[in-house]
Amino acid sequence: MEFDPRIFMFVIFGLGLMLAVSLERYLARFWLSLPIIYVGAGYILFSLPLGLPHINPTVDGFDAVTLEYVTEFIVIASLMAAGIAIDRPVSWANWRQIWPLLVVAMPLTIASVAFLGWWALGLAPASAILLGAALAPTDPVLARSVQVGPPGENKRHDVRFSLTVEAGLNDGLAFPFTYLAIAAVGMTSLGAWTLEWAALDLGWRILAGCAVGWAVGRAGSWYVFEREADAPIEEIGEEEEDSAGKPKYSTSEGLIVLGALLLAYGLAELVEGYGFLAVFVGAVTARQRENRSRYHKISHHFIDQIEQIVLVAVLFGFGAMLASGVLAPLTWPGALIALALVFVIRPIAGFLAEARSDLPMIGTLAIAFLGVRGMGSIYYLAYGQNHADFAQLDQLWAVTSFAILVSIVVHGIVSGPFILFAERRKSHIHSGQEETMLSHTPSGRPFMVEGTNDSE
Repeated sequence: MEFDPRIFMFVIFGLGLMLAVSLERYLARFWLSLPIIYVGAGYILFSLPLGLPHINPTVDGFDAVTLEYVTEFIVIASLMAAGIAIDRPVSWANWRQIWPLLVVAMPLTIASVAFLGWWALGLAPASAILLGAALAPTDPVLARSVQVGPPGENKRHDVRFSLTVEAGLNDGLAFPFTYLAIAAVGMTSLGAWTLEWAALDLGWRILAGCAVGWAVGRAGSWYVFEREADAPIEEIGEEEEDSAGKPKYSTSEGLIVLGALLLAYGLAELVEGYGFLAVFVGAVTARQRENRSRYHKISHHFIDQIEQIVLVAVLFGFGAMLASGVLAPLTWPGALIALALVFVIRPIAGFLAEARSDLPMIGTLAIAFLGVRGMGSIYYLAYGQNHADFAQLDQLWAVTSFAILVSIVVHGIVSGPFILFAERRKSHIHSGQEETMLSHTPSGRPFMVEGTNDSE
């Protein structure tokens, strides 16, 4: 019987899906993460002489388009899951530790990586900016181990909260700098194009993305909670039916959340806003309505399943990229830039951003160091490649892929012990945790919760 590589890929993917959940739990005992194993497995399998396809965006433009579309979808799914999981009510005070990560840490990271790319690698300015924009955002896909848990856990955790919201927002805020890199291709000086970039890409697109996300989140929550019966979130999973014999959930609720996810993204892109921002803002907005509703936990579970399915394919695909020679053009200066990002640039930028926070030092260091890089970086680099003619693309892919690989290994091993250490030292919560805070009852009416600053 003739060996068919296509059928063999079905076997690989099916086995990967079946083992994902149990393997993730098993690996947690040894402070390992699923991405480490699956990327390694993908690398080994696609290195064997089995006739499996090569995935190298520097060689084949179709691979770059495929990577853009696949990573686009998984980032959307991850942003939706992260937004739904955030229990903390939105206010300037409740989210005060997030803003410095966006307006201090992220620009510092972009500028540092872009400068090193220009100085050490000799990249053209546009290519250097694209490298900085691609590597700056933390990743909501591979950062599952450091993010908040599903809705309704009622556990406060400022470190996980900060990392979750940062990943949710900076994946959209990296887009202005990706557009800046695209606009800078072929330009030799500043001019009217920079003003247009500031007005459209830095101003309008951010506002439009947030506005569309808020509107879809409000409309979606109205559609759900005005039309369907509700039950407290604690009842989910206790039994299949309530006392009246009515099912506690149905597959239609998963269809609604998936529809809202795609609607927010599509509408934002139609009005030239940032779809990633719209998805995350929409999910957070919907979460604020009926905060204790069963629906949010169902929605999170549904979208988490979709995310895991695509994640298995993407991890194998990234291993295939490594096996296909995407790292071949990597030079020592490029490798040092990737290492500097993980061990120097992000930790320093994150620490400076959180320096004025009242979080204990260990918690601040955890936020600063655990800035995971992943699928979002692949998306932005593929997007840039597909929308402009950048020079030295092989170097950009090599440095980005190596940075992701280093992050997968280092953060995959360190994140669990680091978070646990912070929790044992009570450094994962701010000193003002005893303050009262506004939450929501199942009916949507406010009530005061003593002894916590949010319901995480």
